[in-house]
Amino acid sequence: MASLKDMRVRIASTKATQKITKAMQMVAASKLRRAQTAAEAARPYAERMDAVITNIAAAAAGSGSAPALLKGTGSDKVHLLLVCTGERGLSGAFNSSIVRLARERALALMNQGKEVKFFCVGRKGYEQLRRQFERQIVGNVELRSVKVLGFKNAEDIAKKIVAMFDAGEFDVCTLFYSRFKSVIAQVPTAQQIIPLELAEAPDSATAVYDYEPAEDEILSSLLPRNLAVQIFRALLENNASFYGAQMSAMDNATRNAGDMIRKQTLIYNRTRQAMITKELIEIISGAEAI
Repeated sequence: MASLKDMRVRIASTKATQKITKAMQMVAASKLRRAQTAAEAARPYAERMDAVITNIAAAAAGSGSAPALLKGTGSDKVHLLLVCTGERGLSGAFNSSIVRLARERALALMNQGKEVKFFCVGRKGYEQLRRQFERQIVGNVELRSVKVLGFKNAEDIAKKIVAMFDAGEFDVCTLFYSRFKSVIAQVPTAQQIIPLELAEAPDSATAVYDYEPAEDEILSSLLPRNLAVQIFRALLENNASFYGAQMSAMDNATRNAGDMIRKQTLIYNRTRQAMITKELIEIISGAEAI
């Protein structure tokens, strides 16, 4: 059995850990509001961008000169998985859920005889994926030094992806991230971005429009920007999801630390009382013997 001193040290250590988890919970809560606002503000723009491209692509249907980012290479032999995760841990299952979804997709594609490559955005995703797919990781971007995510960060990643596509290094690219739903709910999401999967064209797309310049030329400049927009949206969604998951995880950790402190204190008090009782019995027994 541990001594009273060891128990006191253990209780003090648990209390110190509880202070840290409580502080991290408060920091995550303070950053969550801004991250959630940014993620929600990016959704309408990204959705509207999809609608615009859908309308233009519907008008350009049947054109043999459509950009490769829209029509693809005509093959799906090589898949690039763009996996966006966090730079830090202590956020519950946030990072592992995204990696799990990407890993399942990779294994399914490999079972079909496809070649799979990974491009990691975020340190945690890279650390988990390299254990199993180290040779298949072709790129890694860390944003740990970035205090405020900007469109430039997503644009730089998009340029690297487009350059790899133009070089013929892959045929299909799928983006993996966690969509923010609430503080306690983040949804791992897979979205194909090359070739772009178009939503069903609305009724307005059947109207006749004259485009200047031509549809193909508009798409050639619009599709790379849309790629950056979708990646930027994923980064913002991830950022909000990370703080939501971390806030929830640290709240649970704080509660668990409180439960441990109560149990350890109870054991300490019982042990201390038993030792005092034992000493009193020894003193009384000695006195009676005299």
